[in-house]
Amino acid sequence: MGNVGNVKFYSIKNEIRILGIDDAPFDFHRDKTTFLVGTVFRGGSWLDGVLKTEIEIDGIDSTEKISEMVRKTRHRDLRVIMLDGLGFGGFNLVNIRELFEKTRLPVIVVVRQMPDFDSIKRAIKNLPNRNFYQRCIEDAGIPRGVETKPGKYIYIQYRGIKFSDASKIVKLSSTRSLIPEPIRVAHLIASGIKLGESRGNA
Repeated sequence: MGNVGNVKFYSIKNEIRILGIDDAPFDFHRDKTTFLVGTVFRGGSWLDGVLKTEIEIDGIDSTEKISEMVRKTRHRDLRVIMLDGLGFGGFNLVNIRELFEKTRLPVIVVVRQMPDFDSIKRAIKNLPNRNFYQRCIEDAGIPRGVETKPGKYIYIQYRGIKFSDASKIVKLSSTRSLIPEPIRVAHLIASGIKLGESRGNA
């Protein structure tokens, strides 16, 4: 398909449609797959829908599965994909450049702390899909800080969107905590379905 330029946002409405995605907890020793939950949010205020797909633990199919989720949804007015981290199901990394090119939707990755890239490089060095993982990390770029509460920062990586627009969308959707509601609620739903009750930081 080739490179796709940034999507232009002439105005960013408070009720911009965001697809927030997180994965469910899993057992490395027992599970071969886990599932992703996508929440369709209007800004940081209204939940309009919930989507679900399945991915392999430590696989390489998360980019395609999320693309398929977007293609099949009846929610046709999505404007942004928001991911809770770059990796799901262990080391099943999303290539956000490819995800943007497949869906034509800008992608924002939210991380709570700056990743330790040296540790990540050591971790993937001996893995079978190390070249794929390295490409995903390089295509995501270096995370940049966004102040979502006074004096409190999270970090984002992004593709298909300018940093100023990505930052604005993250801020307007972070209504109840440091992180945006679409991925906070995706986390709660995914853990609740898997464990019977939502747990962990959200």
